[in-house]
Amino acid sequence: MREVKIKDYGLQFKGLTARTKTDKIVIHHTGNPTDDDLSAKQLHQSHVEVQKWAGIGYHYVIRKDGTIEQGRPDWAVGSHAYGDNNHTIGIHFCGNFDIGSPTPQQIESGALLLAKLGLDYGLAMDQWNVVGHRDLIATACPGKNLYAMLQTLRGKAIWYQQN
Repeated sequence: MREVKIKDYGLQFKGLTARTKTDKIVIHHTGNPTDDDLSAKQLHQSHVEVQKWAGIGYHYVIRKDGTIEQGRPDWAVGSHAYGDNNHTIGIHFCGNFDIGSPTPQQIESGALLLAKLGLDYGLAMDQWNVVGHRDLIATACPGKNLYAMLQTLRGKAIWYQQN
């Protein structure tokens, strides 16, 4: 499998808890009124200052240009899917996918990251292990246009795992 490049800002967190089980990957979008492209560093600052969380709630951020950025450390419980944080990894795709569409670069990088995480945690790339946020709670997230591409993401992730 191809190497996955992940940009790490060295974000600082307070009081994280270790996740003891990982059985799902949850896909998110920004969902702000504009189709924005916020960095993991910007989201981290917002989650600390506005939400009063320990830091960014997502484990990864995928920017419009396909850059993958580290958010919360992989080993830590996230803050991205209320009621399901203790057993999931959260991947945030930048943009509002009710009004915009993910870029081809985001889809490729997302599939590559899913392939890596699937191998790391022994997860099949299927509808039970790779889910949209809306599959867990009543929300529009990850937006209709990204949600419609989840099977494409899963399929590409399988291809990356096998090639």
